[in-house]
Amino acid sequence: MFTGIVQAVLPVKAVLQDDGLCGFTFEFPDALIAGLEVGASVSVNGVCLTVTHISQNQVSFEAVNETMRVSNLRTTENNSMVNIERSAKRDDEVGGHVVSGHVMGTARISSIESVSNTCRMSFAIPKDWLRFLFSKGFVAINGASLTVADLDKDAGTLTVNLIPETLRSTNFPLLSVNDEVNIEIDSQTQAIVETVERVLNQRS
Repeated sequence: MFTGIVQAVLPVKAVLQDDGLCGFTFEFPDALIAGLEVGASVSVNGVCLTVTHISQNQVSFEAVNETMRVSNLRTTENNSMVNIERSAKRDDEVGGHVVSGHVMGTARISSIESVSNTCRMSFAIPKDWLRFLFSKGFVAINGASLTVADLDKDAGTLTVNLIPETLRSTNFPLLSVNDEVNIEIDSQTQAIVETVERVLNQRS
């Protein structure tokens, strides 16, 4: 489990393609590697990956083909900057919302607008996902917990406002229009919506 509060933005040090797997290696800062063990879960751009190897501050992960298919990790290369969050510990403050690290898929940035000290960013998402989203609700984008500012169901777009702290602590300032981001909707909202839909369908 993660909280959606990004702890670091780190460059990919190495990408290794293998049969059915893709490996990623990062150099973690001391504060982030403390207590980290092989087998631990780490959010990499919002994707929950398992630590497979640690050598001093070098931390490695592996992703299967399905993970690569549904996430923007498939476009990650050496020196790509990604959001990193260690898994939450018992009694940790949940500053964002509960995030599983199981992304639904990717969305493309459709527009970026800077307004004063904030940034307004919109994403073109599959219209089927819109039934799980609502204004002021939660969504995780590249692993960052964000509040939905606006939904345009006709256009199929989701908009969020990024405050200076979010811009400082995530890789959003490095993104451009048409770049892909990982999307994870709130799992509780999805479960409620799908349950209600199933009940209504059974009654009709």
